[in-house]
Amino acid sequence: MKMWMVVALILAMVGFMGIVVWSTLQGAEVECVVCMEFRGEEVCRAGRGADELEARQAAQESVCGGNVSGMAEIIQCRNAQPLSTQCSAP
Repeated sequence: MKMWMVVALILAMVGFMGIVVWSTLQGAEVECVVCMEFRGEEVCRAGRGADELEARQAAQESVCGGNVSGMAEIIQCRNAQPLSTQCSAP
């Protein structure tokens, strides 16, 4: 493959990724940080959404997504009360 084709392919991939990130962040008007206790540890994650409810849900999904295993734990985590929630408009 010629060098210019490799460069063009890399630039196209970077451009596509930039568009995806940009379009994802366009709808986000509120950012929330949610802290939850799971297995004795406090875990905090941020989430963004069009309103406060969506931002809180996104943050809680982020906390639950990386710290649980199995459907029962995911449901339990999603239904749990956060230790703290802080929201702000970016």
